[in-house]
Amino acid sequence: MQRLGRVINVTPSQNLIVRAEKAPKIGFIVVDQNLKTVGRVFDVIGPVPSPYVVVRPVVKEPEKLANEQLYLSDLERGRSRNR
Repeated sequence: MQRLGRVINVTPSQNLIVRAEKAPKIGFIVVDQNLKTVGRVFDVIGPVPSPYVVVRPVVKEPEKLANEQLYLSDLERGRSRNR
C-alpha cells in the first residue's frame, strides 16, 4: 500500500480531488486507511512536481472523505502487481 495523498475537495459531480505526493497511473484502486475501496484514479491534473488526482468514488457519501488520507491499493486495475 502506497500513500496517495489527502482529499482537498469534493466536486459537485462527487469526484474527489486529492493533492498527491506523486502521480499514479490512471485506473489504480484507491483505498482508505482501513483498506476499504474508495474508488479509482480517474485523472491526474496540475503540474508534475505537485499533481492533483481526480478519484471517481464508489462509496455512497464521498463528502465524508474530505480531508482524509487515501492510499493506492496493492492491486493495479484489479490485478496483483506481483505477477
